[in-house]
Amino acid sequence: MKFEHLVEINDPRNPMIPLLTRDQLWQGLMFRAEDATHFLPGLDACVILERGDCMLQRRLDFGQAAIEDRVTWSRYEWMRFEVAATGSHAGGTLTITIEEPEEDHLFLRFAYATTLGESADDADAAYAEFVKAAYHESDIDTVRVIRTLLAGDTAH
Repeated sequence: MKFEHLVEINDPRNPMIPLLTRDQLWQGLMFRAEDATHFLPGLDACVILERGDCMLQRRLDFGQAAIEDRVTWSRYEWMRFEVAATGSHAGGTLTITIEEPEEDHLFLRFAYATTLGESADDADAAYAEFVKAAYHESDIDTVRVIRTLLAGDTAH
């Protein structure tokens, strides 16, 4: 399954929504990479297994289930989360790209690629639309969490 969509971060025409800078937005994405517990319901722990230049290897603990993923990025441009397919997980990638078509008008593009529903006779194909809707809601929530974390961070 391949799926992508945009989430508007700043709408310069709407003064009710505080503007975020590209730097603040990037800081929020790094929050997500460093500690995903704020972003993924049901996640008990996010353990950094390895750090490298523009890379993290993590273990995500959901109760008894653990998933390892790799996070890579190009600072202020994009961040990619990669999970290998296992017997209990479809695997796939999520790439989040910062787009700025005009000054201060920021968007995040969420692009998913998974093995879910890849063939027409795949039993999981029926769930693909449900999964797309869930991803979209989760991504909107990601922006809400980033705004909340930044508001708390700037208050200290």
